[in-house]
Amino acid sequence: MAPFGRLLTAMVTPFDAKGAVDLEAAARLARHLVDHGSDGVVVSGTAGESPTTTPGENGELLAVVKDAVGDRASVVAGVGTNSTAHSIELAEQAAKVGVDGLLLVTPYYNRPSQAGVLHHFRTVAAVTDIPVMLYDVPGRTGTRIELATYRAAREIDTVVAVKDATGDPAGSARLTDLGYAVYSGDEALLLGYLAYGAVGLVSVVAHAGGRELRALIDAFLDGDHAEALRLHMGLLPAFDAVMGVPNYGAATAKAALELLGVLDNRRVRGPLVPLDDDEVAQLRAGLDAAGLLTGRVSRLGRPGR
Repeated sequence: MAPFGRLLTAMVTPFDAKGAVDLEAAARLARHLVDHGSDGVVVSGTAGESPTTTPGENGELLAVVKDAVGDRASVVAGVGTNSTAHSIELAEQAAKVGVDGLLLVTPYYNRPSQAGVLHHFRTVAAVTDIPVMLYDVPGRTGTRIELATYRAAREIDTVVAVKDATGDPAGSARLTDLGYAVYSGDEALLLGYLAYGAVGLVSVVAHAGGRELRALIDAFLDGDHAEALRLHMGLLPAFDAVMGVPNYGAATAKAALELLGVLDNRRVRGPLVPLDDDEVAQLRAGLDAAGLLTGRVSRLGRPGR
C-alpha cells in the first residue's frame, strides 16, 4: 500500500519580488506538479525552505495548495522542527486545513537521544488523527532513527510511513517488515529502494521530471525492470544536476522551474542563495541531457509502446 501515492514532490515555496510567499504561484505550481506525474505534494518541507517560513505563511500555503489540488492529490504538511512545541503548533494548524498527511523529520541540531526522538514522534502524532510519515535524513539532522525506535513508533496508530534518506536501501527492508510504507528520499537510489520493498518516492527532481519518474516507478512495479533501468539511466544527468551540486535542493529546483517557464524567478531566502548564471548553465545542460527540456515524450517509453 502507498498511503500517499507513488510519487510525491517535495514542493518548493515560490517568493515574489519583495521576498513574500507568492501564494498564486504556489497554487499554480501545485497544479503543474500534479498534472505532470505527482500523486501528491509535500508542502513546507526542506525543499519548501521551512526553516525560513513562519507558521502563518505555512498555514496560508497549505490552504491554497489544498484548494488547488486537494481533490485529486495528497497534500502532506511538513511539521518537523527541532522544537516539539513548535511541531505541535504546525500539526494542529495542518489539521485545521484538512491535509492528508504530516511529514515529521527527526529533530535536528539539538541531536536528541533515541528516547527523545521517540518522545517527539509520540507527542506530535498524538495531537491529530492524520497519518504521519517519519523522515529519516541523518545527513541533515545528525541523528539516524534506530530500528528499536522505529519498532516502538510503529505502535503509534497514525504512524504509517517513512521517507528514508539514509542512503541504505537494503536497510529499509527492515522497515517494510515492521509494516511501514517506505518512500525513497533519494532519486539516484530509487531502484534499490523499490527492489527492497519501497512503495514510492518523495522527490525534488520531480519538479522537472515528474512524468519520467512516475513512468520509472510504474515500470518497475509492473515487472518491466529493464524499462525501469533504461529510464533511470536516462535521468542520471538530471539527478546529478539537481541533487549532486553544493547549492542543491530548493535553489536548483526553482532554477529548473524557471527554465521550464513554470516560475518566473528562482528566488530563495537566506541563508540559501539563488543559482548564479554559471550554475544555471550547468543545470540546463544536465536537464537537457536527461531530455527534460527537449524531447520529453520520447523518454516515456520505447517506440510503439
